[in-house]
Amino acid sequence: MSLRRRLAALGAALLAAATLALPAAAARECVGQNLFERMPPGRLAELDAAAEGVPYRQGLFWRAEKDGQRVTLLGTYHFADPRHDLTMDRFGPEIDEAALLMVEAGPEEEERLTRAMTADPTLLVDPDGPTLPERFTDAEWKSLSAALEARGLPAVIASRLRPWYVAVMLGVSPCMMRVIEERGDPGGLDHLLVERAEAAAVPVRALEPWDTVFTLFEGMTPREEEDMIRAAMPAAEYADDYAVTLADAYFSGDSWMIWEFGRFDAYDNSGLTRDEVDEQMRLAQEKLMDRRNESWIEPIERAAAEAAAQGKGVVIGFGALHLPGDHGVLRLLENRGWTISPVTVEGIGNGG
Repeated sequence: MSLRRRLAALGAALLAAATLALPAAAARECVGQNLFERMPPGRLAELDAAAEGVPYRQGLFWRAEKDGQRVTLLGTYHFADPRHDLTMDRFGPEIDEAALLMVEAGPEEEERLTRAMTADPTLLVDPDGPTLPERFTDAEWKSLSAALEARGLPAVIASRLRPWYVAVMLGVSPCMMRVIEERGDPGGLDHLLVERAEAAAVPVRALEPWDTVFTLFEGMTPREEEDMIRAAMPAAEYADDYAVTLADAYFSGDSWMIWEFGRFDAYDNSGLTRDEVDEQMRLAQEKLMDRRNESWIEPIERAAAEAAAQGKGVVIGFGALHLPGDHGVLRLLENRGWTISPVTVEGIGNGG
């Protein structure tokens, strides 16, 4: 989710630019319920069946080995959580001894992203095209503007935001936005990995260019953009519960269940047909995960070869949803001759 972390940080920057002041005390009051615990058993079984057979669905931490090369792959959660301490206790020493830490975006990339945002607000705001109120029905815009208002984005600003950014921000709970505003960053596992590497003077290298976020949704039709927002709206209605459910699913080692939860929630509540929801999920998976996963393999293999020449390994951290699937990083490496094995961390589940 470092993509979601970057997008959330951009949201915080946009809030600051609009001189909005969010109450700091509220950032310490993130409370929600695990939606899986309230879900009827039949629906939970449907989600589990939909996720069944997804390669490497369960597990967060993995080792990949090939011809004396060694890569440690850490699926990350991009927001602060005290349970990250268990992960850092296990892998911090390994980072200290690594030749390199790789993450979706390192400090240099995030700095360039911030500079670009400051210099060119049109990266997130469309000054020329039709506004969101013009693209949606009155009822849809009322619900959408209220959801964005809850995230600190007043209607006058939200009406001109680019659709892809709106869709992603709907997945960040209002409480998380307040935390980001207070802290200055989401403080997730990615951040902790980079901090540890910098303290140990271990180089940090990005898996992708700094401006990747602005290119992911190119080529979408206006209707696809609008349906992307419609599909994201149901979870926005109970975003704090969704955030708790996401975190609990992550630390249980089964992040893919959240992906399927989003699908079935959109089936029930988005107003889209099942085919339309499935198409949105396909587009999201292709743009947010699959294409990026495929672009990461060559840099990962190159870094592993460089590290092996030094008698060392590489540690890599990226959002946990990049691990599973036929186009997930683990299967892509396996297809190129790497041996994949799980690494356990006491206190954090491996799914199931």
